Amino acid sequence: MGVKSFLSLEEAQALFPEYSLTQLTPTANGIVDTTYLSTQYILKKYERQIMQKIKEDSWRLERLHSSGLNVSKLIAQSNEWYLYKRLKGKIPTTIKYYHIQALARFMAKLHSQKLPAQEKFIEKYEVEKKLLTLKRNTYFYYKKLLHLKDFQESCDGFIHGDIFKDNTVFDEEKVAVFDFIDGGLGSYSFDIAVALLSFNPRDKASLNRLFLSSYNQHAPKKIALKTLHKHREIASLFYALLRISSEQNIARVKELL
Repeated sequence: MGVKSFLSLEEAQALFPEYSLTQLTPTANGIVDTTYLSTQYILKKYERQIMQKIKEDSWRLERLHSSGLNVSKLIAQSNEWYLYKRLKGKIPTTIKYYHIQALARFMAKLHSQKLPAQEKFIEKYEVEKKLLTLKRNTYFYYKKLLHLKDFQESCDGFIHGDIFKDNTVFDEEKVAVFDFIDGGLGSYSFDIAVALLSFNPRDKASLNRLFLSSYNQHAPKKIALKTLHKHREIASLFYALLRISSEQNIARVKELL
């Protein structure tokens, strides 16, 4: 999430006159698309030419919502702006056991859905091309991230791939997850590992075991702790590469390495 295109409240009201937009708050996180929050809605402008992906995402959200998952559906479009229902809850600041368990149950149910996807999640980010650019510009980090070249991406099914805390809200023990549009085919273990980078940043063994205990009760494929550790390393390197390639933010890169 974040803001690249300015939108005033009056402009938003003109775009969606049939909806009660009484306030508009720009989001601070994110580097790709523009996102504003209103009391009941989320307004997005995709700063990319991805019309087909938006259509696929709308269908996917309908499917996930129908399956009982707490996701935000697209409810209106005007010009280049998209209006989504804002779900109840807050981004967690302190992670509790119930956050881990709720997220594990959500992801187990997500991974149980048969969702078509055309692209491999990691492959579409052109890792080797980014590494070559990094080699020319920052050889120190190129050496640290070079192991990514050897990773063979498996395709268990559709994965979100970006379930960091700022893509979730919790209403007590109920979790909602946002921003599925960049999901793709990938490894369920990788998807879990990405989520735990944010929800278990210190890699506490007790939280990893708690997550897998809840996840494996309902998931289509059981994940072993050893497999999770392997994919956590890859997830750390992958998101470090994305951050250094797009933000040039060394502090945020060091969080992952």
